[in-house]
Amino acid sequence: MSDKQTDLSLIEKAVRRLEAGPETRDPPRAEPEARAPAITTAVSRKTADDQREAAPVSAPMPPFDTLPDIPLPPPDVDPASDRYVALNLAHLREQGFITANSERNHVSEEFRMIKRPLLANAFGRGAELVDQGNLIMVTSAKSGEGKTFTAINLAMSIAMEMDKTVLLVDADVGRARVHHVLGTPQGPGLIDLLLDKDLDVGDVIIKTNVPKLRVIPMGRYHPHSNELLASEDMLRLTRELAERYPDRVVIFDSPPLLLTSESVVVAGLVGQIVFVVESSRTLQGTVKDALAMLDTSKPIGLVLNKVRRTLGNYGYGYGYGYGYHGKSGTAKETPA
Repeated sequence: MSDKQTDLSLIEKAVRRLEAGPETRDPPRAEPEARAPAITTAVSRKTADDQREAAPVSAPMPPFDTLPDIPLPPPDVDPASDRYVALNLAHLREQGFITANSERNHVSEEFRMIKRPLLANAFGRGAELVDQGNLIMVTSAKSGEGKTFTAINLAMSIAMEMDKTVLLVDADVGRARVHHVLGTPQGPGLIDLLLDKDLDVGDVIIKTNVPKLRVIPMGRYHPHSNELLASEDMLRLTRELAERYPDRVVIFDSPPLLLTSESVVVAGLVGQIVFVVESSRTLQGTVKDALAMLDTSKPIGLVLNKVRRTLGNYGYGYGYGYGYHGKSGTAKETPA
Protein backbone atom coordinates (compact mmCIF):
# COMPACT_ATOMS: atom_id res chain seq x y z
CA MET A 1 0.00 0.00 0.00
CA SER A 2 1.36 3.43 -0.90
CA ASP A 3 2.08 6.16 1.65
CA LYS A 4 -0.76 8.22 0.20
CA GLN A 5 -3.23 5.36 0.68
CA THR A 6 -1.99 4.83 4.22
CA ASP A 7 -2.56 8.48 5.10
CA LEU A 8 -6.04 8.35 3.58
CA SER A 9 -6.88 5.23 5.56
CA LEU A 10 -5.87 6.88 8.85
CA ILE A 11 -7.94 9.95 8.07
CA GLU A 12 -10.99 7.84 7.22
CA LYS A 13 -10.63 5.92 10.48
CA ALA A 14 -10.48 9.18 12.47
CA VAL A 15 -13.58 10.53 10.72
CA ARG A 16 -15.50 7.30 11.43
CA ARG A 17 -14.52 7.52 15.13
CA LEU A 18 -15.83 11.07 15.36
CA GLU A 19 -19.08 10.14 13.62
CA ALA A 20 -19.54 7.15 15.90
CA GLY A 21 -20.11 9.38 18.98
CA PRO A 22 -18.43 9.88 22.37
CA GLU A 23 -18.66 6.24 23.44
CA THR A 24 -15.81 5.26 21.11
CA ARG A 25 -13.47 8.08 22.10
CA ASP A 26 -10.87 7.91 24.83
CA PRO A 27 -12.62 8.13 28.20
CA PRO A 28 -12.58 11.68 29.64
CA ARG A 29 -10.18 12.40 32.43
CA ALA A 30 -11.90 12.21 35.85
CA GLU A 31 -12.67 15.52 37.50
CA PRO A 32 -10.80 16.12 40.77
CA GLU A 33 -12.79 15.70 43.95
CA ALA A 34 -14.58 18.83 45.20
CA ARG A 35 -12.55 20.75 47.75
CA ALA A 36 -13.68 22.95 50.57
CA PRO A 37 -13.93 26.64 49.57
CA ALA A 38 -10.75 28.63 50.08
CA ILE A 39 -10.69 30.98 53.04
CA THR A 40 -11.43 34.49 51.83
CA THR A 41 -8.13 36.07 52.68
CA ALA A 42 -5.65 37.11 50.01
CA VAL A 43 -2.73 35.20 51.55
CA SER A 44 -4.66 31.95 51.96
CA ARG A 45 -6.23 32.05 48.50
CA LYS A 46 -2.85 32.70 46.85
CA THR A 47 -1.32 29.76 48.69
CA ALA A 48 -4.03 27.40 47.47
CA ASP A 49 -3.84 28.62 43.87
CA ASP A 50 -0.06 28.38 43.76
CA GLN A 51 -0.13 24.77 44.94
CA ARG A 52 -2.87 23.87 42.46
CA GLU A 53 -0.89 25.30 39.53
CA ALA A 54 2.34 23.64 40.63
CA ALA A 55 0.84 20.16 41.00
CA PRO A 56 1.16 17.81 37.98
CA VAL A 57 -2.09 17.33 36.10
CA SER A 58 -2.13 13.62 36.86
CA ALA A 59 -1.17 14.00 40.53
CA PRO A 60 -3.96 14.21 43.16
CA MET A 61 -4.26 17.46 45.09
CA PRO A 62 -3.20 17.27 48.74
CA PRO A 63 -6.03 17.29 51.30
CA PHE A 64 -7.33 20.76 52.12
CA ASP A 65 -6.25 20.55 55.74
CA THR A 66 -2.61 20.01 54.72
CA LEU A 67 -2.34 23.26 52.77
CA PRO A 68 -0.21 25.73 54.74
CA ASP A 69 -1.58 28.99 56.16
CA ILE A 70 -5.22 28.06 55.52
CA PRO A 71 -6.92 27.26 58.86
CA LEU A 72 -9.97 25.05 58.59
CA PRO A 73 -13.28 26.60 59.67
CA PRO A 74 -14.77 25.13 62.85
CA PRO A 75 -17.21 22.23 62.29
CA ASP A 76 -20.28 24.42 62.91
CA VAL A 77 -19.38 26.86 60.11
CA ASP A 78 -21.32 26.54 56.86
CA PRO A 79 -19.15 28.31 54.23
CA ALA A 80 -22.19 28.62 51.96
CA SER A 81 -24.29 30.65 54.38
CA ASP A 82 -22.26 31.80 57.41
CA ARG A 83 -20.16 34.94 57.64
CA TYR A 84 -16.71 33.65 58.46
CA VAL A 85 -13.30 35.26 58.98
CA ALA A 86 -10.05 33.47 59.74
CA LEU A 87 -8.35 35.66 62.32
CA ASN A 88 -4.60 36.11 61.95
CA LEU A 89 -3.77 34.59 65.33
CA ALA A 90 -0.01 34.87 64.85
CA HIS A 91 -0.33 38.61 64.29
CA LEU A 92 -2.61 38.97 67.31
CA ARG A 93 -0.06 37.17 69.48
CA GLU A 94 2.61 39.56 68.26
CA GLN A 95 0.40 42.45 69.38
CA GLY A 96 0.09 40.98 72.88
CA PHE A 97 -3.32 39.34 72.58
CA ILE A 98 -4.17 35.96 74.07
CA THR A 99 -4.86 33.05 71.73
CA ALA A 100 -5.35 29.34 72.30
CA ASN A 101 -1.80 28.68 71.10
CA SER A 102 -0.21 31.39 73.22
CA GLU A 103 2.47 30.40 75.67
CA ARG A 104 1.39 30.58 79.28
CA ASN A 105 2.40 34.00 80.61
CA HIS A 106 1.38 36.55 83.20
CA VAL A 107 -1.10 38.26 80.84
CA SER A 108 -3.04 35.05 80.20
CA GLU A 109 -2.96 34.26 83.93
CA GLU A 110 -4.24 37.72 84.82
CA PHE A 111 -7.19 37.34 82.45
CA ARG A 112 -7.96 33.95 83.96
CA MET A 113 -8.26 35.76 87.30
CA ILE A 114 -10.35 38.55 85.77
CA LYS A 115 -12.87 36.21 84.12
CA ARG A 116 -13.48 33.98 87.17
CA PRO A 117 -15.67 36.40 89.18
CA LEU A 118 -17.49 37.44 85.99
CA LEU A 119 -18.36 33.83 85.16
CA ALA A 120 -19.27 33.12 88.77
CA ASN A 121 -21.73 36.04 88.78
CA ALA A 122 -23.28 34.83 85.53
CA PHE A 123 -23.27 31.04 85.93
CA GLY A 124 -21.94 30.18 89.39
CA ARG A 125 -23.52 27.50 91.54
CA GLY A 126 -24.66 27.98 95.08
CA ALA A 127 -24.62 31.76 94.90
CA GLU A 128 -27.09 34.48 93.98
CA LEU A 129 -26.63 35.02 90.27
CA VAL A 130 -26.52 38.50 88.77
CA ASP A 131 -29.53 39.37 86.61
CA GLN A 132 -28.36 39.13 82.98
CA GLY A 133 -24.87 38.57 84.32
CA ASN A 134 -23.80 37.03 81.03
CA LEU A 135 -24.03 40.52 79.45
CA ILE A 136 -20.78 42.35 80.26
CA MET A 137 -19.83 45.89 79.29
CA VAL A 138 -16.15 46.90 79.02
CA THR A 139 -15.57 50.64 79.30
CA SER A 140 -13.18 53.27 80.67
CA ALA A 141 -13.23 56.90 81.76
CA LYS A 142 -11.46 58.21 78.66
CA SER A 143 -9.95 56.90 75.44
CA GLY A 144 -6.56 55.23 75.19
CA GLU A 145 -6.75 53.30 78.46
CA GLY A 146 -6.91 49.88 76.79
CA LYS A 147 -10.58 48.94 76.96
CA THR A 148 -10.70 47.37 73.48
CA PHE A 149 -7.50 45.46 74.22
CA THR A 150 -9.11 44.26 77.47
CA ALA A 151 -12.43 43.37 75.79
CA ILE A 152 -10.74 41.25 73.10
CA ASN A 153 -8.43 39.49 75.56
CA LEU A 154 -11.32 38.82 77.92
CA ALA A 155 -13.34 37.35 75.04
CA MET A 156 -10.40 35.19 73.97
CA SER A 157 -9.86 33.94 77.51
CA ILE A 158 -13.52 33.04 78.05
CA ALA A 159 -13.60 31.32 74.62
CA MET A 160 -11.03 28.87 76.01
CA GLU A 161 -13.55 27.64 78.59
CA MET A 162 -14.78 24.12 77.94
CA ASP A 163 -18.47 24.96 78.22
CA LYS A 164 -18.81 28.64 77.23
CA THR A 165 -19.15 30.56 73.99
CA VAL A 166 -18.45 34.26 73.56
CA LEU A 167 -20.07 36.95 71.44
CA LEU A 168 -17.97 40.13 71.20
CA VAL A 169 -20.08 43.15 70.21
CA ASP A 170 -18.46 46.39 69.09
CA ALA A 171 -20.73 49.01 70.68
CA ASP A 172 -18.17 51.82 70.51
CA VAL A 173 -20.29 53.65 67.97
CA GLY A 174 -18.04 56.72 67.98
CA ARG A 175 -14.65 55.04 67.52
CA ALA A 176 -15.07 51.41 66.56
CA ARG A 177 -11.83 49.44 66.89
CA VAL A 178 -12.71 45.75 67.13
CA HIS A 179 -12.98 45.23 63.37
CA HIS A 180 -9.67 47.03 62.84
CA VAL A 181 -7.82 44.91 65.40
CA LEU A 182 -9.32 41.56 64.38
CA GLY A 183 -9.42 42.20 60.65
CA THR A 184 -13.17 41.62 60.30
CA PRO A 185 -15.57 43.67 58.15
CA GLN A 186 -17.04 46.74 59.84
CA GLY A 187 -20.54 45.91 58.69
CA PRO A 188 -23.24 44.95 58.52
CA GLY A 189 -23.29 45.04 62.30
CA LEU A 190 -25.02 46.29 65.41
CA ILE A 191 -26.30 49.62 64.04
CA ASP A 192 -27.55 47.96 60.84
CA LEU A 193 -29.40 45.39 62.96
CA LEU A 194 -31.18 48.17 64.84
CA LEU A 195 -32.04 50.07 61.65
CA ASP A 196 -33.11 47.26 59.33
CA LYS A 197 -36.13 45.27 60.49
CA ASP A 198 -35.40 42.60 57.88
CA LEU A 199 -32.02 41.73 59.40
CA ASP A 200 -31.71 38.92 61.93
CA VAL A 201 -28.98 38.51 64.55
CA GLY A 202 -27.57 35.64 62.52
CA ASP A 203 -27.14 37.96 59.52
CA VAL A 204 -24.55 40.12 61.29
CA ILE A 205 -22.70 37.58 63.44
CA ILE A 206 -19.22 36.71 62.16
CA LYS A 207 -17.87 33.27 63.02
CA THR A 208 -14.12 32.88 63.42
CA ASN A 209 -11.43 30.22 63.48
CA VAL A 210 -11.52 30.52 67.28
CA PRO A 211 -14.30 27.92 67.60
CA LYS A 212 -16.20 29.52 70.49
CA LEU A 213 -15.71 33.17 69.52
CA ARG A 214 -18.28 35.15 67.52
CA VAL A 215 -18.15 38.85 66.62
CA ILE A 216 -20.77 41.49 65.84
CA PRO A 217 -19.03 44.57 64.37
CA MET A 218 -20.37 48.07 64.89
CA GLY A 219 -21.77 48.47 61.38
CA ARG A 220 -22.45 51.80 59.76
CA TYR A 221 -21.98 55.13 61.50
CA HIS A 222 -25.22 56.89 62.38
CA PRO A 223 -25.83 60.40 63.78
CA HIS A 224 -28.49 59.10 66.19
CA SER A 225 -26.58 56.11 67.54
CA ASN A 226 -27.37 57.11 71.14
CA GLU A 227 -31.07 56.99 70.46
CA LEU A 228 -30.69 53.66 68.68
CA LEU A 229 -28.88 52.13 71.66
CA ALA A 230 -31.58 53.50 73.98
CA SER A 231 -34.41 52.14 71.84
CA GLU A 232 -36.79 49.30 72.57
CA ASP A 233 -35.17 47.40 69.71
CA MET A 234 -31.83 47.44 71.55
CA LEU A 235 -33.52 46.30 74.75
CA ARG A 236 -35.14 43.37 72.91
CA LEU A 237 -31.82 42.56 71.24
CA THR A 238 -29.88 42.39 74.50
CA ARG A 239 -32.56 40.18 76.04
CA GLU A 240 -32.43 37.88 73.03
CA LEU A 241 -28.63 37.70 73.22
CA ALA A 242 -28.79 36.97 76.96
CA GLU A 243 -31.46 34.28 76.75
CA ARG A 244 -31.00 32.68 73.32
CA TYR A 245 -27.97 30.62 74.36
CA PRO A 246 -27.68 29.74 78.06
CA ASP A 247 -23.91 29.15 77.82
CA ARG A 248 -23.08 32.37 75.99
CA VAL A 249 -21.23 35.38 77.37
CA VAL A 250 -21.84 38.64 75.50
CA ILE A 251 -19.11 41.28 75.82
CA PHE A 252 -19.85 44.85 74.71
CA ASP A 253 -16.84 47.02 73.88
CA SER A 254 -18.39 50.37 74.78
CA PRO A 255 -17.29 54.00 74.45
CA PRO A 256 -15.49 55.84 77.28
CA LEU A 257 -17.92 57.13 79.88
CA LEU A 258 -16.70 60.74 80.00
CA LEU A 259 -16.57 61.26 76.24
CA THR A 260 -19.99 60.10 75.04
CA SER A 261 -23.38 59.27 76.49
CA GLU A 262 -23.73 55.88 74.78
CA SER A 263 -21.90 53.96 77.52
CA VAL A 264 -24.39 55.03 80.17
CA VAL A 265 -27.16 53.70 77.94
CA VAL A 266 -25.40 50.36 77.42
CA ALA A 267 -24.61 50.14 81.15
CA GLY A 268 -28.33 50.10 81.85
CA LEU A 269 -28.78 47.03 79.64
CA VAL A 270 -26.03 44.75 80.94
CA GLY A 271 -25.61 42.81 84.15
CA GLN A 272 -21.89 43.42 84.82
CA ILE A 273 -19.37 46.16 84.06
CA VAL A 274 -15.61 45.96 83.57
CA PHE A 275 -14.05 49.40 84.08
CA VAL A 276 -10.53 49.78 82.65
CA VAL A 277 -8.12 52.25 84.27
CA GLU A 278 -4.69 53.07 82.86
CA SER A 279 -2.18 52.80 85.67
CA SER A 280 -0.14 55.87 86.65
CA ARG A 281 -1.91 58.13 84.14
CA THR A 282 -5.63 58.28 84.92
CA LEU A 283 -6.37 60.64 87.80
CA GLN A 284 -8.40 59.38 90.74
CA GLY A 285 -10.85 62.25 90.28
CA THR A 286 -11.43 61.17 86.67
CA VAL A 287 -12.13 57.62 87.79
CA LYS A 288 -14.57 58.80 90.49
CA ASP A 289 -16.42 61.06 88.03
CA ALA A 290 -16.85 58.17 85.60
CA LEU A 291 -17.92 55.67 88.26
CA ALA A 292 -20.51 58.14 89.53
CA MET A 293 -22.32 57.71 86.21
CA LEU A 294 -22.85 53.98 86.78
CA ASP A 295 -25.38 52.00 88.80
CA THR A 296 -23.27 50.70 91.69
CA SER A 297 -25.85 48.03 92.52
CA LYS A 298 -24.32 46.10 89.61
CA PRO A 299 -20.95 44.38 89.90
CA ILE A 300 -18.29 46.78 88.61
CA GLY A 301 -14.87 45.21 88.21
CA LEU A 302 -11.91 47.58 87.98
CA VAL A 303 -9.07 46.47 85.72
CA LEU A 304 -5.83 48.35 86.36
CA ASN A 305 -4.14 48.23 82.97
CA LYS A 306 -0.47 48.71 82.02
CA VAL A 307 0.82 48.10 85.54
CA ARG A 308 4.62 48.27 85.55
CA ARG A 309 6.14 45.21 87.15
CA THR A 310 9.76 44.30 87.72
CA LEU A 311 10.66 41.15 85.80
CA GLY A 312 14.16 40.44 87.11
CA ASN A 313 16.77 41.02 84.45
CA TYR A 314 14.11 41.63 81.82
CA GLY A 315 13.20 45.13 82.98
CA TYR A 316 9.55 46.09 83.16
CA GLY A 317 6.41 44.52 81.79
CA TYR A 318 2.70 45.27 81.80
CA GLY A 319 0.12 43.56 83.94
CA TYR A 320 -3.36 43.86 85.34
CA GLY A 321 -4.92 44.40 88.71
CA TYR A 322 -8.55 43.56 89.39
CA GLY A 323 -10.95 44.62 92.12
CA TYR A 324 -14.59 45.54 92.71
CA HIS A 325 -16.18 48.91 93.25
CA GLY A 326 -19.50 49.70 94.87
CA LYS A 327 -22.12 47.52 96.49
CA SER A 328 -20.81 44.27 95.05
CA GLY A 329 -17.38 44.57 96.66
CA THR A 330 -14.88 46.72 98.47
CA ALA A 331 -14.01 49.98 96.79
CA LYS A 332 -10.55 49.91 95.25
CA GLU A 333 -8.36 53.01 95.53
CA THR A 334 -6.82 53.54 92.11
CA PRO A 335 -3.34 55.08 91.89
CA ALA A 336 -3.03 58.28 89.95
